[in-house]
Amino acid sequence: MSEDIAKLKEAIIEGDAEKVTQYAEAALEAGVSPLVALEKGVSEGAKHVGEQFERMEIFLTNLMLSGEAMMAALDVILPKMPKEEVPVAGRVVVGTVRGDIHEIGKNILKAMLVANGFAVTDLGCDVATSRFVEEAEKIDADIIAISALMTSTLGGQKDVIDYLQETGKRDRFIVMVGGGPTNQEWADEIGADGFAETAPEAVREAIRLIEERKG
Repeated sequence: MSEDIAKLKEAIIEGDAEKVTQYAEAALEAGVSPLVALEKGVSEGAKHVGEQFERMEIFLTNLMLSGEAMMAALDVILPKMPKEEVPVAGRVVVGTVRGDIHEIGKNILKAMLVANGFAVTDLGCDVATSRFVEEAEKIDADIIAISALMTSTLGGQKDVIDYLQETGKRDRFIVMVGGGPTNQEWADEIGADGFAETAPEAVREAIRLIEERKG
């Protein structure tokens, strides 16, 4: 591993977006391939941060900063990567349900999905039920990931699944749910395919569900 890649990985772990940009640019200028920078720098850094968070060695604030650092690295690396080399583990539509303006958890998930090779379409927050499905169809998504951060908006996750069923499209997409008030019991009740308490866990679950569907 080159010195710049090692520094890139460490800057992601530290959540320093400025240094991440600096080291990512330096690595590419030194002749490191964008794919290597992504896999050895960004993805390995993301994995380490996820493991730290699950062991409760770092706090949510640290995870947020590392998520921002990951996106900063990707802004430098992905434009330099030939399209055919961009790894696509799967295509995911993410968003927070109608009436809910919270984005922290969704943004962390997006960063970690992208760092792990997923193509992600981020719909933002306060997303209409039908738009989740429209965008999923548009990009031929594998997964629709629906976030809800308030008990009062939790029903929005069920609305998306109900809409898919009513329109005959439920079997086309894997549906994952997450957010503060969600749990496995709720996911089972509304017929979601997957649930995760944390972004690192959600990435693993997304990989598992796609592999399971492929058989």
